Amino acid sequence: MNNSLVNTARSLGAGLRALLLLTLVTGVVYPLVVTGVAQGLFPGRANGSEITSEGEVVGSSLIGQAYTLPLKEGQETPEPDLRWFQGRPANGLGVNSRNTQYRLVLSGATNLAADSGAVDGRCTAGSAEGSLCAQVLAARAAVVEDNSVPGHDVDPSDVPADAVTSSGSGLDPHISPAYARLQAHRVAERNGLPVTRVEELVEDHTEGRALGFLGEPRVNVLELNIALKDLVASR
Repeated sequence: MNNSLVNTARSLGAGLRALLLLTLVTGVVYPLVVTGVAQGLFPGRANGSEITSEGEVVGSSLIGQAYTLPLKEGQETPEPDLRWFQGRPANGLGVNSRNTQYRLVLSGATNLAADSGAVDGRCTAGSAEGSLCAQVLAARAAVVEDNSVPGHDVDPSDVPADAVTSSGSGLDPHISPAYARLQAHRVAERNGLPVTRVEELVEDHTEGRALGFLGEPRVNVLELNIALKDLVASR
């Protein structure tokens, strides 16, 4: 009986030592090593790819954000602030109803099929309300209206796909160079800037394909708008 108790105690002691050792290695040492390596080699990525302006963090290069006007009384959907370059539509975004204290943003796609609302394979004015076709047509009309300024009319055929469709996450921080250039006349007019200077700003902030062949050329909207803000302030 005594031997049995001794063996049990020894087993419990060995198990406890193993638990403490594994807790120390996997719960303390490993996280500290990984964090140290990440901070030493990739500090920007490790800290969320933060973007700063005037010494303050204003966002992440990985997450898109809206540039809208304050809501008016009785208004449910904010209007875009047309002084700034606009990002892609974010139809998949919602509000977290479980944690209303922080109003966390939910990301996601609309889950609408590519032919949602299409008639004979085409999007027409008669597309069902709420369908992808109806959303795309409404977005295209808004892009044409918002970006047509005196002396420069936008043709609907010039509106690129990323201007009227959201990404799978709804949080895409980039737009195509074509969409950025399409907005240049409107941004210039709203900010009292030469169009050529705004177009140069777009060109300066156009990123090429990763490694020269992966993905497509793109423009980070937040970084572009920070540069626009600095340009307006320097006049």
